[in-house]
Amino acid sequence: MSYIPTPEQAEELLKRFNKEPFHIQHAETVSKVMGELARRYDSENVDFWCTVGMLHDIDFELYPEQHCVKADEMLRELDIDEDVIHAVVSHGYGICADVEPTKYMEKVLFATDELTGLIGAAALMRPTGLSDMEPKSVIKKFKDKKFAAGCSRDVIRRGAEMLGMELSELIALTIDAMRA
Repeated sequence: MSYIPTPEQAEELLKRFNKEPFHIQHAETVSKVMGELARRYDSENVDFWCTVGMLHDIDFELYPEQHCVKADEMLRELDIDEDVIHAVVSHGYGICADVEPTKYMEKVLFATDELTGLIGAAALMRPTGLSDMEPKSVIKKFKDKKFAAGCSRDVIRRGAEMLGMELSELIALTIDAMRA
């Protein structure tokens, strides 16, 4: 019988397969952002959104070349619910997976995964971090392709389109969620 892990159980699973502090911190950040955005868009499913955010890169440290493919296998072996698996795998749509994000939550994960990295890198460059960050300063960094070069601008743009949002709106929402 498959199950949906609690956010705490998801964190334990993540840490079973990931040891790098950076990967764990990224998962925690995405999980918290997902939770904040769930409070806004789907308040009855906050834990589910947090769990998916925590597990979205469960396979990345062990299998970076097979990201999302291995996540599917790993989560099935752990008897995780199909909705969690679909959401996790769909965040790699068009990059490393052909599973399309269909639910709003999946589109939010797709859109914010890379964006949290870009915003986090921008915050590190500021003496005040996230506290007074404005979307326009992130957009400036977004346009500089050398800044946080590992964060795909194309994925962030596609995510905003999937959500029917302007880039600046998505950035503002994500900054607010990261602050919380």
